[in-house]
Amino acid sequence: MKPHAIVIGAGFTGVAVAYDLAQRGFEVTVLERGPLVNGTSGRTHGLLHSGARYAVDDQESAIECIDENLILRKIVPQVIEPNGGLFIALNESDMAYRDSFIRGCVECHIPIEELNPKQALEIEPHLNPNLITAFRVPDGTFDPLRLAMAFGASANTHGARFKLFCEMIDFIFNGKGNITGVKYTDRSDNHVKELKAEIVINAAGVWAGEIAGHAGTIDLPIKPTPGVMVTYDQRLCDRVINRLDEPGDGDIIVPQRQMITVGTTSFDADNLDYIPVFEDQVKLMFDRGCELIPEIRNTKERGAFMASRPLLDSRTKGHSLTRTFKCFDHKETDNVDGLVTITGGKATTMRLMAEKTADIVCQKLGLNFPCQTSEIPVLSYRRFRIANNQEVL
Repeated sequence: MKPHAIVIGAGFTGVAVAYDLAQRGFEVTVLERGPLVNGTSGRTHGLLHSGARYAVDDQESAIECIDENLILRKIVPQVIEPNGGLFIALNESDMAYRDSFIRGCVECHIPIEELNPKQALEIEPHLNPNLITAFRVPDGTFDPLRLAMAFGASANTHGARFKLFCEMIDFIFNGKGNITGVKYTDRSDNHVKELKAEIVINAAGVWAGEIAGHAGTIDLPIKPTPGVMVTYDQRLCDRVINRLDEPGDGDIIVPQRQMITVGTTSFDADNLDYIPVFEDQVKLMFDRGCELIPEIRNTKERGAFMASRPLLDSRTKGHSLTRTFKCFDHKETDNVDGLVTITGGKATTMRLMAEKTADIVCQKLGLNFPCQTSEIPVLSYRRFRIANNQEVL
């Protein structure tokens, strides 16, 4: 019989874990309290990271990003725009970062090419004409919903079921205090139901700490860090535009369809289910965006939105938090068997996060099922189906 795995959360990590486990031969059920990519994954600017942003101060994340960038381009090309990116310097402070940036990218095997101002303005004429230098990097963009649906479609073909609008409310325990399943509320009929499994994977993103809390005194080192992004109604660049400097507020512009998004800020929040979009941060994104592309002043704001990132807490605040991910086997960390938590990371590393999580699950259950997700193209997002087999178009 196939071992049954329950995945809590249908964001990028959850759908990738579901696909990996189903491909390895597991029976998989995904529980999500809302629609697909209901949380942070549905509020991203859609950047396919080259890793260059982290090449100076977080090289572990930088290497993960460039490696997975290349894999995603290969296995899910239908949702990716391989448009590339630029890092531009506007003042001497930015130029002081130049040598560290070059050295970091070389050490992380991220291909870069330096352009002079004339070359940069020829390919992106709306850039600030006062730029001093620019570096071409292999950034890209993706459609968030379609990326998740593509992985979900491949999970479907291996038998995975997605139960949307089903909110986990508690774990089921055996007599030894170990987890053997979950209780959840099915919002379609408002009934509480139970589901048994050999393993439960907590992939709830910024809510992972709350989910794990149902198992007792589990303390996950997650630092929920919201940020505000603002979208404008003209596509003023074809490439991702980054500020050549230390990571900071408003250091990136991402093109999507006929729009651009400027992001992002970074602050702390207590209530993860309600985080307001602060007007001063919207104004800050406008000002920082205009520094990179002055023509933003002649656009109209299309919308301002917020996403909360599940960063790993290094006991410091804001952008200095590590961008890598961790997988926790709660048998080892908290003496609670039957539960694994995956958290941190980003959309670009979703497949790798799923692979490492599935490796741990297989090891726990004494199984030897190899991962093949880095080589096999995923299916079209149009083939994704929810639990009742109704096709999502």
